[in-house]
Amino acid sequence: MATNYNTAIAFSAVLTLLLLPSLTVGELVQEQPLVLKYHNGQLLKGRITVNLVWYGTFTPIQRSIIVDFINSLSSPAGAPLPSAAAWWKTTDKYKGGSSALVVGKQFLHPAYTLGKNLKGRDLLALASKFDELNSITVVLTAKDVAVEGFCMSRCGTHGSTRNTKNGARTAYVWVGNSETQCPGQCAWPFHQPIYGPQTPPLVAPNGDVGVDGMIINLATLLAGTVTNPFNNGYFQGPATAPLEAVSACTGVFGSGAYPGYPGRVLVDKVTGASYNAHGANGRRYLVPAMWDPQTSTCKTLV
Repeated sequence: MATNYNTAIAFSAVLTLLLLPSLTVGELVQEQPLVLKYHNGQLLKGRITVNLVWYGTFTPIQRSIIVDFINSLSSPAGAPLPSAAAWWKTTDKYKGGSSALVVGKQFLHPAYTLGKNLKGRDLLALASKFDELNSITVVLTAKDVAVEGFCMSRCGTHGSTRNTKNGARTAYVWVGNSETQCPGQCAWPFHQPIYGPQTPPLVAPNGDVGVDGMIINLATLLAGTVTNPFNNGYFQGPATAPLEAVSACTGVFGSGAYPGYPGRVLVDKVTGASYNAHGANGRRYLVPAMWDPQTSTCKTLV
């Protein structure tokens, strides 16, 4: 048995932001505080193993960008600031303490044995590859893999599978590479959006529009998973389409953000790449704002 909360950074939220050019920055600031209600359910806290399923063709460099990102979230103190670890530390402010992510097993699936047009049941089959307590299975689909709902209503999603023997639930995340299918929806701001203001895209910090876009979506869904793993944690709105820790702050990457403008971020003087977080092995990433339960605001690193 499985459940799918469809908390996909549904790019419709991004498009909603992009289509509101009439709002001024002042009007955005005057909005009421954002509140994500806690629904008294289980959160994922403590040491959490992240197992990875790579479906389709990913280069070693692409895999390392994503693995380094996950490792960056629980890096030791002392990493250059602003850091991905400092961004993730906001999840500590949700009930129950810290959530330390540790990369576990990896399963490479380059043979496309389920085909290149996946249904929801195929994602669940891949997500059931690992069945461990206090873990998250992350399914990553390559750029030539179409997934039901991908680019139409979602860029990724998270949910859970249930062990038929003991009833235990295991959280999972799915994120697709949108490079050749819909970068304007799922890799913004590294690609011009299809709708809204056509501002110049930012330069991807790791030189890969598709994978750097996946990082934004993976960050969004990992934060949503640890703070709302089984659809009774922190969220606003209906349980069937909740706004969560990061999806409630869609389109904000730096201070001064407004619809169609990601905000002020850091720029490498040599490459022109935009980023706001330092990561493991000297990498840089662009991570979205996260809701801070102490201030009831969307918190950015820069």
